[in-house]
Amino acid sequence: MRIVSLLSAATEIVAALGMIDQLAGVSHECDYPPEVNSKPRVTRCPIYGAGLSSNAVDRWVSETLAAGGDLYTLDVELLRELAPDVILTQQLCEVCSISAATVTRALATLPRAPRMIELSPNCLADILQDIGRVAEALDVQDRGEALVTSLNARVDFVRDRTSQAASRPMCFLMEWIDPPYCSGHWSPELVALAGGHDPLGRPGADSTRVSWESVLQARPEVIVAACCGWSVERTQQDLPILEACPGWNSLPAVRAGRVHVVDGSAYFSRHGPRIADSLEILAEILHPDLFAGCFPDRGAVRVGA
Repeated sequence: MRIVSLLSAATEIVAALGMIDQLAGVSHECDYPPEVNSKPRVTRCPIYGAGLSSNAVDRWVSETLAAGGDLYTLDVELLRELAPDVILTQQLCEVCSISAATVTRALATLPRAPRMIELSPNCLADILQDIGRVAEALDVQDRGEALVTSLNARVDFVRDRTSQAASRPMCFLMEWIDPPYCSGHWSPELVALAGGHDPLGRPGADSTRVSWESVLQARPEVIVAACCGWSVERTQQDLPILEACPGWNSLPAVRAGRVHVVDGSAYFSRHGPRIADSLEILAEILHPDLFAGCFPDRGAVRVGA
């Protein structure tokens, strides 16, 4: 079986199912596990790795989409050479990776159409269901069931322990800093499972821009910067932007030293097996008394610590 994955989450699912050797091609963003970095790249993005500011990235995305343009390019000739049996894509977010509509148009030009699996999760249950769908398409249903069972066990562990929490802090999970974006889709659910409440989050819906005034009004007790597609190091570069916002120092999270930066690219933005890691990161941030030492270090940084 020859598999082409057009999004990083799908690539991680394939790898977790033990099918990495069957991956014929991946997207420009696929980087985990490290073995996938040797695979042919079938997508491109003109600003990928360009070093633009966060505001410039947001402006380019908005202007390109408003003009009816494409954020990503699919190498149709390479796809034809790879001759995949299965192609994994998404129709959840045209900002995060190439759209299913673009892929569908490209597949119509191939001499033999592969089976296309579209991942479009809006919540944690959808992510787990998508893992099962990929496993079924790759004819490894038993591995899929085992993987989902193990992920559910990790979710249950967090849920059971947070039931002992004395409080559920208000947590603003940021998906972008300049301009500020709230969390969407599965992320507010992760905050709730981790024992908190995201007053600005949009469960099951797209992340969207929020005014700084709404952040001040929400008075979050914890702030977690999980910028979509950004590493911890890249997100830290934007912290001065937050610190310069009016009223920043008055926020309860800032006054209590509970501002954290996490790897949005590796964890929160990816709707694959490491979604359980994202939940565990949040649980330890929100309730260190309950979860200290329970999980491996995933590189989260407490600002000012």
